[in-house]
Amino acid sequence: MVKQEEVILLDFWASMYGMRVRIALAEKGVSYEYREENLRNKSQLLEEMNPIHKKIPVLIHNGKPICESSIIVEYIDEEWKDTVPLFPSDTYGKARARFWVDFIDKKVYHNGRILLYTAKAEEHEASRKEFMDSLKLIEGELGDKPYFGGESFGYVDASLIPFYAWLHAYETYGELNVEQDCPILIGWAKRCFQNKGSVSSVLPESLKVLAFVQQMRKRLGLDA
Repeated sequence: MVKQEEVILLDFWASMYGMRVRIALAEKGVSYEYREENLRNKSQLLEEMNPIHKKIPVLIHNGKPICESSIIVEYIDEEWKDTVPLFPSDTYGKARARFWVDFIDKKVYHNGRILLYTAKAEEHEASRKEFMDSLKLIEGELGDKPYFGGESFGYVDASLIPFYAWLHAYETYGELNVEQDCPILIGWAKRCFQNKGSVSSVLPESLKVLAFVQQMRKRLGLDA
């Protein structure tokens, strides 16, 4: 039985970092109250719960805030141990999973953001190459396994799959064809979406994300 406790998530629908937390909570079967944040007018609660960065997502468990998505997911896995584990049981497996999620955050997220919101051609081209090189390295780590966790969906899967919701936007503004260049990785993403209710119930429509990116680009003066 999952503990019945006060769990609140401060989040924003399009946040891939927030999505990974929502997926982890769904995997664990944890009931929680979702509170959508207006990132242009942040709530007092968000600023109180995350006074350092003032960013989402923030998980509030029995009044105590946990910040940063990777830390939150690890907290969820350790706090609700009686359900399916997200991390490998061995120390090396845990370390390797942490390494790849750190790689995803530093390479995929960073370069993807440049593709979407930077107008400088030379910077755009460099990030385009690094973005695809990073995906190919991640694809190599997946290999012929069904999931990054092996036979079971785990921490790396939950951390990477939210980027699938942003794929259409990355391909549109990065002039990419990820399925052509990384077919194994896209096969994994489709498998996650088809087989995991925790994923399909959380990820927003790719066209909705694209519309959000278009609004952001207009706000930044990149598009008319």
